[in-house]
Amino acid sequence: MTETLTFPPLMWDEAANGPAFDHAVMRAVTGCDAGLIAHRLRPEAMQAALVFAPEVVLPKAMAMLPACAVGLQNALGALAPPEVAVHLDWDGGIRVNGAACGSFRVMASTQDPEQTPDWLVVGFDLPLMPGVPDMGEAPDATALYAEGCADVTPPALLEAWARHTLNWVTRWESDGPSSLHAEWRGLVHGIGEEATLCGETGTFLGADEDFGALIRSGENTRIIPLTALLEEAP
Repeated sequence: MTETLTFPPLMWDEAANGPAFDHAVMRAVTGCDAGLIAHRLRPEAMQAALVFAPEVVLPKAMAMLPACAVGLQNALGALAPPEVAVHLDWDGGIRVNGAACGSFRVMASTQDPEQTPDWLVVGFDLPLMPGVPDMGEAPDATALYAEGCADVTPPALLEAWARHTLNWVTRWESDGPSSLHAEWRGLVHGIGEEATLCGETGTFLGADEDFGALIRSGENTRIIPLTALLEEAP
């Protein structure tokens, strides 16, 4: 993609030659400023990742994962046809018209819940064309353009994701997690249904204030913290 991309203030971009998430992590490790958006925009799939510099301990900072996910849902809601339904899985999955369509991932400089991370990176992979490896292995996997979204271009979606994500990060900073939590809960797939999350099987009841999954099995309810989704930093 050669066209100029436009982002909100304090956000800036770099095109990645390889996986966008790896590029963002590499830049974060070497000390780049927060607000970097690494991206890899191809006709068949797109990837993007955003670097954060949290000022709160890790369990609170993990709210950036749902903020980014809600930002993408809102961006697709603005650009895709109105009949296209976009939902989110608690563990980072993206669903378009009920089918798996890419996913989010997250990494931080630490996995210690008592520490404030030096950096945190949230990124997503989104398949655009059917039949590409980026679609993943889910039996119901789909691609964005197979769901009636052929007019959604990667540059426009990337710009919209940045704007909507910044909106939710700003609201989270000013209002606390309540607004983001309410928006996110209305978009999460499978609440009230049987689910297996991070190896725990039971009824998915929703999430606590820090977006930890509530899983009920029999008389017991367990919280799976969002930090369980962290990938190990290099």
